[in-house]
Parts: sequence; structure tokens; C-alpha cells
Amino acid sequence: MRLDRILKGSGCTVVKGGCSTEVSAIYDDSRKVTPGSLFVAVKGFAADGHGFIPKAVALGACVIVYEDEAAVEGLMDSDIVLVKAESSRHALAIMAANFYDNPSHKLTLVGITGTNGKTTTVTLLHRMFTALGYSCGLLSTIANYVGTKGTEARNTTSDPLTINSLLNEMVDAGCEYCFMEVSSIGVEQERVAGLKFKAGIFSNLTHDHLDYHKTFAEYLRCKKLFFDTLPADAYAITNVDDRNGMVMLQNTKAQPVTYSVRSIADHTCRVIEQSFEGMLLKIDGIEAWSTLIGQHNAYNLLAIYTTAVTLGADPEETLVAMSTLKPAPGRLENMRGPKDISVIIDYAHTPDALENVLKTLREIAPDRELICLFGCGGDRDRTKRPEMAAIAQKLADRIIVTSDNSRTEKTSDIMADIKAGMDISGRARSLFIEDREEAIRTAVMMASQGATILLAGKGHETYQIIGTEKKHFDEKEIVAEIFETLE
Repeated sequence: MRLDRILKGSGCTVVKGGCSTEVSAIYDDSRKVTPGSLFVAVKGFAADGHGFIPKAVALGACVIVYEDEAAVEGLMDSDIVLVKAESSRHALAIMAANFYDNPSHKLTLVGITGTNGKTTTVTLLHRMFTALGYSCGLLSTIANYVGTKGTEARNTTSDPLTINSLLNEMVDAGCEYCFMEVSSIGVEQERVAGLKFKAGIFSNLTHDHLDYHKTFAEYLRCKKLFFDTLPADAYAITNVDDRNGMVMLQNTKAQPVTYSVRSIADHTCRVIEQSFEGMLLKIDGIEAWSTLIGQHNAYNLLAIYTTAVTLGADPEETLVAMSTLKPAPGRLENMRGPKDISVIIDYAHTPDALENVLKTLREIAPDRELICLFGCGGDRDRTKRPEMAAIAQKLADRIIVTSDNSRTEKTSDIMADIKAGMDISGRARSLFIEDREEAIRTAVMMASQGATILLAGKGHETYQIIGTEKKHFDEKEIVAEIFETLE
């Protein structure tokens, strides 16, 4: 593709060379550069791409996009085309969209942001619209789908090149819709710049990612920025029960649509009854059954319903399709074992998510012993560790604190941070076991007849990150093996 077409709307200036230069590919990773490609030097979180410009040139890049002029001084007398960007990160997103001929304009792109519920909502939207007869794409924490073809995802919100490449595949495959998770980090790093969203959904905002954003105000700003940039012909769908729900609408040009489980809104839902098998809901006055459980899933289902009818789906057909949906992987997955034990595997890794899940399990089985097993990620927000401990202490009968992707921190140090959030009574009801497999085995062995055991934090993940090594670790496999030994 010609360079001038790639640069359209990017705000870049060609400093040296011609705009008619043909570009074969775009990269922001110098290791991937091929002859005739364009390399964008991005100042990253861990490394500065300007330092890799010589390597990109050596591998055959014909165009270099940069911010710092000092990084290209040695190339002024070369035949390399040099392009100056005010923000390489923003330019990369716009160029990626242009290079793939703006695929987000050719389908209905729906993005969801919020602390909890993003993966469940987009996964179930993908499944439901597929059930309604549409060909759909999915971009999520767990997996990316082009129609029914899926691949494992690496980030909640991928880089702009990956996003636009996948959207282009969806267009070529005839997809009419794409449902996408939009993280606060993805917004702040402009990974979604240049994309045309037909709808944005806000789920909720609670304590998370403060290791990156530093303050809650900055975390909120990045979430809100997604809505600030929605176009006038889009919909801004928000949960008004969250204290920041209406904040998302303050500067948006998009058409506002509200949903609520507790108050008046455009679309409402009430939980009539629930058990481990599912719950009966009343959505906009119509009763509907779902195999999902918990108040937080009532919000997720209402967000799904609201989005569908806002985009023109028939309400009754939508509710019928919703009744067939199964939980997303690692979201309140129930494994029944000996002694009528229920082991619940859930991704809850924030204070709010842990509280929601524990409250749900308490409501469904108030007379059963409730054991909560959890840990906290290393090299991540430390302030939520004692908060999660306090929540577990308040809602669980017994607690097991263990590892959960300790990364380069000592698991014992993370566990000490968690322990600091407990009082004497909480510590007396807790065990601290670094090895997560041993911790799970202990939880099952100590459980009383009919107990509920929550394994929180890993969810869909099938690995543990200890140090810099990623090891296979599948909780469903471990629980199944433990159950076999007890039968």
C-alpha cells in the first residue's frame, strides 16, 4: 500500500522521502521487520522502540516513523523514508486501521469496558448473536474468534495491528458483528484509536490496575475516554447502578441507553429466584431463565439484552436465545464431587469480584460451609491484597491463602500483604499454603459434607507464572484428579 494512504489522518509529517513509497507491512516490533516494511518506534512501558531503529533498518525497513529526532540523525543521508509523529502510539493505531482498509467501518463493532464482567458479556454476546443467526467475531481476554474459528488471546485488548488484522479477517469471512473487550490500559495506550464503534458498554468500576494507573481518578479517566470518543451515531450503554455509570455519559456524543437492576432505567431486571442450576429473572417485565447465577451475572445478562435490543434484535427472540447461554470459561464453573461438595472455579481477582462471588454462594447455599481459596498476582497492585483478605474473612467460614501468578515477587511476601488485612479471628480461620495444588487438595480434604469451595483468581487460566516461567496449571484437571482419588 502507498505510504500516503497509510498516513491519512495520522497527523504525521514526511520529513524525508516520498509519499508514493510502497509499504509491504507495518511493525512496531523490530524482530518482525521484513524488507519493504514500515517500522514504528513506540515508547513502550518497558522499552523504547527508538533504540531498535538500527535493527529495523538492518532487516530491511524502508520507512521509519518516530518521535525523537535524535534517534534518526544517522539516517538523514540514507534512502530510508523518515516520518515524524507527534505520538507514535496514536499514529500506529491510525496507520494499522488504514493499512487494513478500516475494517471496523464494515461491521458492527461493540466494545465493553469496566472492571468486572467484560469477558462474560462479550463472550455471551458472541454466542447469542451467533444463535440468532449472525456471523460474529470476538476479541476477548480468553480468546479471539473469527466466526467459529478461535485462537488464544494474549491481552484483554490486543495491539492495533492485531486488532485490525483480526477485524479484517472477520470482514473477509462475512462477519456482521464483532464484540470486543476494551481495557483501560488499551484505551490509555491508544490501541483502539481509529476504530469505529457502534456501541460502547460500561459495566462497573472498582479497585483494579492501580499498579499501572497509580490513582483511581486516572483509572476512571481512561474508562471514560472510551465513551468520550464514541461517534454521534453510536450508542453509549451504561449501568446506572454503578456510581460512575452516569459519569461515562457526561461528554459523549453517542446516544445514551441505561440499564439497572435496582432503579429506573431504559431496561431493568430483577432476580426472582436462584440455585446452583441457574436463576429466574424478570427483564423488562418478561420472565426468563438463565443457567448463570449471581447478581453480577444478572447485570451481565441485562447488559447483553440491552445491547441486543438497542441494536435492533427482537426482545422475545433475544430472551429465548439468552436462556440457552452457558457461562464463559472460568466464570462460576461448578464441579460436583464426593460428599456433595461443590467446587466453584471463578476468575474473581479484584475485591469487588471476590465479594460478588462469595455473596452469591452465600445466598444460594446459606447453610453450607463456605471455603474461600485465593491469592493475589505478583508485580501488580498491592493495595487490593488486604482488601480481598477482609472480604474473605467477612463472607467465608474458612480461608486458604495461596499463590496466584506470583511472578517475580516472593509468594510469602504476597501472602503477608494479604494476611495484614485480617484480624485475629480471620487468621484463626485461615491456612497459608504457598503451593496452589497442595492448597486445593487441602481445601477438598477439609471440606464438610455439602460444602462449597471457591477457587478464586485463576478462572479460565491454565497456567501459573512463577518467576518468569509460565507453567501448566489447570484447576479443573487438578480438582477432577482429586475427586477421583476420593471416589
